[in-house]
Amino acid sequence: MVAVPEIEVSVPVAEAVTGRFAVPTHRRVVAVAVSPMELLRPESDLARLAEGFPQVDLLVAADDSPVQAIDDEDEEWADAAAAEVREGIGRLGIAGLALHRLGLRQPFPVAAEDDLVAALSELVGFDPEPGVYCLAPAAAPGDPGRTVVIRAAQRIAQVYGIPLLRYRCLELSVVG
Repeated sequence: MVAVPEIEVSVPVAEAVTGRFAVPTHRRVVAVAVSPMELLRPESDLARLAEGFPQVDLLVAADDSPVQAIDDEDEEWADAAAAEVREGIGRLGIAGLALHRLGLRQPFPVAAEDDLVAALSELVGFDPEPGVYCLAPAAAPGDPGRTVVIRAAQRIAQVYGIPLLRYRCLELSVVG
């Protein structure tokens, strides 16, 4: 699969002979994910696409939280989860990857889309240089969290006039 921009003014991303994406060195991507698992799961499309960019700013909307977290334990759990995510990213070996955590709770509150747009705007910058891409999950009917993230990315791409790329989100499938 080759990701292609959804805006006509964009330049397509070409796949190199190595199977990785060849992107000129002046290109950067602002990516958004619902949770860190979209990057860290085996055979992650997000990780594969991020490898093709020299600079990646990844905004993670929410942490993967325990099923029934007790408020007093949330901070301790969040610290341990953040350390585990950092270790996972280190194992991926994606040069130029900067992780940004928004820390929203799932299910997302009503204002989540506006919070995501504000955070993504900070990462894109006031006047983004040529060659900035936005990378967001592909649509998943029936997943309201992902829908909020997608709408925020679409707004950013439209407002800033930057290409919007999509990555597949295979739902925690069992990989041999």
